Formats: sequence, structure tokens, C-alpha cells
Amino acid sequence: MQQRSSKRISLVLFDGFELLDVAGPLEIFSKVAGWETTLLSPDGRPVASSQGVRFEVGGDYAPRSCDVVFVPGGQGTRRLAGDESFLKSLQKMANEASVVMSVCTGSALLAAAGLLEGYAATSNKRAFAWATSFGHDIDWRRSARWVHDRDRWTSSGVSAGTDMAVAFVADACGEAVAREVADAVELRLHLDPNNDPFAV
Repeated sequence: MQQRSSKRISLVLFDGFELLDVAGPLEIFSKVAGWETTLLSPDGRPVASSQGVRFEVGGDYAPRSCDVVFVPGGQGTRRLAGDESFLKSLQKMANEASVVMSVCTGSALLAAAGLLEGYAATSNKRAFAWATSFGHDIDWRRSARWVHDRDRWTSSGVSAGTDMAVAFVADACGEAVAREVADAVELRLHLDPNNDPFAV
């Protein structure tokens, strides 16, 4: 596919992350020429999703220059939302990036780390009360497939992250490239974040 922009994307993994939160967007990002993805874990060792699938990673949480920091959700977020060491690492990683993204309850981690103050955001509807208990000055939106507010992108639950990833490609590279990517993975293209059938 024709390259429109280069991106370096760091995906922050942890034990108990949600598999599709990572695998769906990772598939989308991999289809864009010039985009590089790096999987990270706390110590650079493999980590397992809540479904038991183990991912090899390319590094640890040491701050590194990148364009995007991407945080999935999953059962592991319950523990990490109160882990000050993790939250400080997340803050440092986010400070090195131009864009911060989350899927599902990953937004709870962003909120707990103070990274959504003054922003609009969303999260998994089945964990919405818990996720929105973090942070203070956040415009939480329950009815949204994803929310894009300046340099923050947050999505609703699980498969919504894949839709958000394609929308991010459209924002960065244009709708034509996003359509090519969606066609390549046989994904129905959705670019309206307010078209949220699960909000009812």
C-alpha cells in the first residue's frame, strides 16, 4: 500500500490483557506501509493474554521515542489501575509520544495515570462504572464506538478497538488508505464514532 506517513507505535502489554484489543489493531497497523509496531512488557519478557495466548515482545517499559502509545484493556487492568509503579511508567511512555490510544478498560489505566484530564473519552460498557471511577476532569461518553479528542483516542469494548484503529489510519493517512486496509482484512469500514449499536 502507498505510504502516506510513518508511525512508530508502542503497544503496552501486561499479564491479563484482552487478546482482541491488541490483535485487531495490530493487524490494522501492520497493513500500513511505513508503520512500525513494538510490543512492550514490564520486563521485556513474554506476557499472556487473559485467553492464555503468550506474546513475545520487543522491549520493556523504558521510555522510548515513538509516535503512538497504545494501551489495551483486559482483566489485568484491575490490578494495574492501583499499581503506582506501572502508572508512573505509563506516564513516562505517554510523555514520549504524540498520540495516546486505548481500547476497552485501557482507558481506566490512562485515567488512573492522569492522562485523560481535560479530555473526552470512552470505555467498555460492561465495565463503564469501574473505568469511569478514575480521574477527575474527564468527559466520559458511554454512547460512542470510540472517542477522538485531540491527541487522545479511546475506544469502547474489545472489537471497537479495531474500528478505532482503522479510523486512526484514516485520520493519519486519508480515507482511501483506510479503505484499502479494511478491504485487505475484509473488515466493514466504519468511520462514524457515534454509530454505536451497543450503547442502547
